[in-house]
Amino acid sequence: MDKMKPDNNTTDITAPDIASEVKKIIEQARMSIAVTVNRELLSAYWQIGKLISTRTQTGDFDTLSDRAFMLALSKTLTNEFGRGFSRPNLINMKKLYESYPDGQTLSDHLSWSHYCELLSVSDTDARSFYEKECLNSRWSVRELSRQIDSALFERLLLADGNQNKQKLIELARDGQVIDKPADIMKDPYVLEFLGLQSHKPEKEKGLEKKLLQHIEDFLLELGRGFMFVGSQQRVTINNIHYAVDLVFYNKILKAYVLIDLKIGRFRLENAGQMNGYVNYYKTEVNAPDDNPPIGIILCADKDAVVAEFALGGLENHIFASKYTLLLPDKEQLIKQVEYVLAQDENDADNENDENRIGQEGQDGQHSR
Repeated sequence: MDKMKPDNNTTDITAPDIASEVKKIIEQARMSIAVTVNRELLSAYWQIGKLISTRTQTGDFDTLSDRAFMLALSKTLTNEFGRGFSRPNLINMKKLYESYPDGQTLSDHLSWSHYCELLSVSDTDARSFYEKECLNSRWSVRELSRQIDSALFERLLLADGNQNKQKLIELARDGQVIDKPADIMKDPYVLEFLGLQSHKPEKEKGLEKKLLQHIEDFLLELGRGFMFVGSQQRVTINNIHYAVDLVFYNKILKAYVLIDLKIGRFRLENAGQMNGYVNYYKTEVNAPDDNPPIGIILCADKDAVVAEFALGGLENHIFASKYTLLLPDKEQLIKQVEYVLAQDENDADNENDENRIGQEGQDGQHSR
């Protein structure tokens, strides 16, 4: 009996090839299922929140207080459906409806846990900012919580010294837009994840070592688009070797970002050193399609006047910023933002008054 001969027309596909394709199909299906489940869960919680909000507003509870009602509702739902209906969760469902009265604006890509973190932010502009950034940067719940605790919204508003109502509106509407080097700056940078007790580590090497051990947390603090290149990157000028503490590349700006660590206060000579590093990278390291490098001097303290004299007039993009090893006082930062914005509004009102008075004066002259 003749042996069966292989079909020469059959495409030569190996099992691993098929397995790889099957894996993609399964992963896409799982992702689609997860998005659908999340959408339905958020929709259900929003509807529950609407029902609770409507009932509490009308006070339709006989003689029971809202608190007693929520506790009783939580107990009933927990007995019937299990975990997930605690009183704090029910309160968050109510907040979800009241904060997002149009349920269509809820994102399928943010989980209920994400929204619970967002609902902890009372200011609507700040909450909108964190929601946009969470979607743009794909933060986990832990990362979102950390950014809220570190007052990222307020730090970005105060970073460049040009705080105004328009900037607040843009952050709330668009999130952090990165168009120019100054857009990546924060002041201060918060490095609480290092777990250092002393504000000034014994040596800059120690600070650098800790940052490398927590590089993922540091990348989160730096912001969107950063990729780690290396530490102690050599710069050789006239056979003398120097080293840049930390080098990153920002994909959005298409530029190298050089970071020099200083455990003391910012000094005039720090600017000259960083200027040399930036010029070296611009000449010797940059690819033809790279934008000019950016230098950041990260120091324990910074005097605004010294920084102004040291950095003013430089062609290169060089910035000085403080770091803190503790989470900032968020309430203090919020008060600072409110004060600056109030001043901005007062200036606008005064300008309008001056324009009105000037116009009245011109009208008076024309009437004579």
